[in-house]
Amino acid sequence: MHSTPPNPAGQHRHPRRGRRPGGPRDFDWDLGPGRTGRPGPRGPRRGRKGGDVRAAALLLLDEAPAHGYHLIQQIAARSEGAWTPSPGSIYPVLQQLEDEGFVEFERVDGRKTATLTDEGKSYVEEHREALGEPWNPEQLRRGGDAESTALITSLKTLSAATRQVMTVGTPAQQAKAVDVVNEARRQLYGLLADDDA
Repeated sequence: MHSTPPNPAGQHRHPRRGRRPGGPRDFDWDLGPGRTGRPGPRGPRRGRKGGDVRAAALLLLDEAPAHGYHLIQQIAARSEGAWTPSPGSIYPVLQQLEDEGFVEFERVDGRKTATLTDEGKSYVEEHREALGEPWNPEQLRRGGDAESTALITSLKTLSAATRQVMTVGTPAQQAKAVDVVNEARRQLYGLLADDDA
C-alpha cells in the first residue's frame, strides 16, 4: 500500500513576491489587465538602457497621480521605447519617496496609487531643472558615459566584497557589513537630493 508522498509536486514553489504583508515594502505588483509574470529579470523584456527612475517618477507624479504600471507605460512612451523600467526598479523608488515624505498612497480602482504630497510638489518645483528630462530618447540611446561605467564597476566590486563577507566572515563581521551597506544606500539617496552634486 502506497502512502501519499510527503512532498507533493508544487509544495516547494516560492510564494508570490508581489506583496510582503506586514513589511515596509507592502506593494501590489500591478502589471495591468491580462499581464502575468514576476517582477525583475524574469519579467518581460525591458529596454537596454535605463534612466533616472526617481526623477521620472517625481516628474510624472507632479502631472497626475499614478500607479506603478502606469508610470512604466508613461516612461516607455515618452522615451519612444528606449527605456522601459521594470516593476523591480519602480516600486522600491516609490517606497523611498514615501519614506522621504514626497509621496502618499491610496487605493484607486483597486490599485495602490501614488500621489505627490505638498512637500513632494515643492521639491519638484525647486529641483525641476536638476531633474531634467530622464526619458529623453536620444540621451538614453547614446549609452553610458565614463562616470556611469565607473559606477557600474564600483558596484560590481562592492557586490564581490559583500559575497566574500557572507561566505567567510564571522557573524559579527556580517552584522557590521549590514550597517556599511545600509549607510551606503542612505548616502546614495542623499546625493540625489544634493543640489551641489
